[in-house]
Amino acid sequence: MARSADGTSSGKARSRAASGRSEEGRPEPIEPSPGSKSADRTRPAEATALAPRLYIVATPIGNLADITLRALDVLRRADAIICEDTRVTATLAQRYGLASERIAYHDHNADWVRPKLIARLAAGAAMALVSDAGTPLISDPGFKLVREAVAAGIAVTAVPGASAALAALTVAGLPTDRFLFAGFLPAKSGARRRALRELATVQASLIFYETAPRLADALADMAAILSDRPAAVARELTKLYEEVRRDGLNALAEHYRSEGPPRGEIVVIVGPPVAGPAAREEDLDAQLLSALRSASLREASAAVAAATGLPRRQVYARALALQGKRASAEPE
Repeated sequence: MARSADGTSSGKARSRAASGRSEEGRPEPIEPSPGSKSADRTRPAEATALAPRLYIVATPIGNLADITLRALDVLRRADAIICEDTRVTATLAQRYGLASERIAYHDHNADWVRPKLIARLAAGAAMALVSDAGTPLISDPGFKLVREAVAAGIAVTAVPGASAALAALTVAGLPTDRFLFAGFLPAKSGARRRALRELATVQASLIFYETAPRLADALADMAAILSDRPAAVARELTKLYEEVRRDGLNALAEHYRSEGPPRGEIVVIVGPPVAGPAAREEDLDAQLLSALRSASLREASAAVAAATGLPRRQVYARALALQGKRASAEPE
C-alpha cells in the first residue's frame, strides 16, 4: 500500500478502490459478464501462455473503464497477480472476470514474500505486479521486487496505463516540458520545509502526493519556501467528484485552511520558478519583507532567490540588511 512520508497509509487502498461506474455514476458494461453466452463466444478455446517474466501492470486510479486491453490480457493469463491489497484488486478482478491467483505484497510482508516471488519467477512463472491504483512502483514497495528480479536475470516488462501524477500534471495548466515527481513530503513542518528547500531551485514543475489532513499546512510551507508560485490541487481524478483548483500557493493554502480538508486522493502540482528580468530593489525588498513574515531569514532568502532568479547570496545579504533595519526601527 502506498505510504506517506511519516509511514502512515495514504488511504489509497480505500478511497481509490474503483466503483465500476462511469464518471456520471452509471454502470459501465465494457465486456460481457464472465460466464455469459456472449463471453463464451468471445473467449478463445485455449489461451496461449504468457512469456515467463515479471509484468508491471498499471490499473485504473478510480474509473474502472481506464484499464487497457493489454493489461486485461496479461492479468487473465498470468500465473499469479501480485497485489498491494488482494481485497482492492478483487474489485477489478470481479469486474473483468480475472481468475488468476492473487498474492498480497506490501510494506508489512515484503521482506519474506519477495524471496518466494523471485523463486517462482526464476522457475519460469509469468507474474503480474499491480498496485491498488495507478502505476506500480510510484509510492509503493514494488521497486525492491523489480530490483531483485533484474539482479536475478529475470525479464521485466511494463504494461503502462493510468498514473495519478501524470493525470494531474496534464490538467494543471502548468508547464509540462520538465517536471519532478517528489512523492510525499515529510509530515512535520520543519522536516517538510527542509525538503522543500532542496527543491526550491529546481527548474521544473513539482509534483507531490499529499494527505487531506496535512494539505493546508503543506501548501503554506510550500508558499513560504518556494514563494507564491502558481499551483494546482487535483483530487478524485477520473471519479465522479473530480476537482482541480488552480491558484497561487498562498491562496490555495488559505482556501483549504478555511474550508477544511477535502476528500479523496490528492496531487499537488507547483509551477517552476519564474525566471524574469532582475528585480528592482524596491520589488526585491517587498518580496523579502513578505516572505520574512512567515519564514526564517534563510528560508525567505531561498524562496525569493528561486522566484526572482537572483543569486542566493545577493538575496540573503539584502534580507539580512532588511532584518537589521526592521530590528533597529522597533521601539525598545
